Amino acid sequence: MGADQTIRATVITVSDEIHSGMDGNRAGLLAVELLGRHDIHTDLVVVPDDVGAIRMAVEAARAAGSRLVMTSGGTGIGPADVTIEAVAPLLAYQLPGIAEEIRRRGAATVASALVSREIAGVILGAPSVFVLAAPGSRGGVRDAIDVVGPLLAHIVAQLDGAGHH
Repeated sequence: MGADQTIRATVITVSDEIHSGMDGNRAGLLAVELLGRHDIHTDLVVVPDDVGAIRMAVEAARAAGSRLVMTSGGTGIGPADVTIEAVAPLLAYQLPGIAEEIRRRGAATVASALVSREIAGVILGAPSVFVLAAPGSRGGVRDAIDVVGPLLAHIVAQLDGAGHH
């Protein structure tokens, strides 16, 4: 990526409570703030815990030019946690090391991070998009962006055909 190109991202908060207005979107706002520290222009949308709504939001983000689509929420094991079921079928391949590192960092603080099912991968296309399904907690968002933020320019360059360096 050239120095004059800004990476566009979309954070999709997945939560029935936030979507209905019953709760505030603290983790989503934190994600936008933290990505901004990496010079990433980020849009924020909220969808309910619904496979179709999540997939539509991911596709809309791609159509809007986002190179990172990060979902926040719905990665646990509860009955409403359907983000992985929505996102995984869209991925051409996964990048398991990223999700493993996010879980490792989270588990250093809270053991329940090991129950999270976050995934990272790529939707191929023109252009290809890096997708991260991250936890909905502020700590999980912080861990996810701490891992992905410094790598995102490299990831996008690789998706665009840059050589390994």
